[in-house]
Amino acid sequence: MKREEQILLYQFRDAEKQKAMQQVFGKLHIKSRVLPEDSYGQKVGFLLGLKGFKETSERDGNFSFPHEVLIFHHIRGKRLDEVLESMKKAGIPHVKFKAVVTPFNTLWTLQRLCETMQREHAAVMEQKKEKAGEQ
Repeated sequence: MKREEQILLYQFRDAEKQKAMQQVFGKLHIKSRVLPEDSYGQKVGFLLGLKGFKETSERDGNFSFPHEVLIFHHIRGKRLDEVLESMKKAGIPHVKFKAVVTPFNTLWTLQRLCETMQREHAAVMEQKKEKAGEQ
């Protein structure tokens, strides 16, 4: 049985960009869903509609994440490359924060996933800065 590919979109305020991405995903036969801004308190597994996950009402009202996020479910390797290349060919501007769903991060809240991506991105940028300084 083929696993259903799915892409979650979070914090896309540019309606045209969001629509263009959803058209690309549709052409690739990938289900996509735009998450409401207040979904950060939900577990990734719930947001994907996975069995065994229930909605939670817990919210940390201080969470603010202004970046666009794409979350890929059952999409990796060459297929992920194909999706990203299709977005590029469609002229869709680069999305900095992207995550592939794992058995571990399905248990995380969307907030934790975003914060982890932000930390990892900052660490990569710091490494690039250090390497540039060494040259």
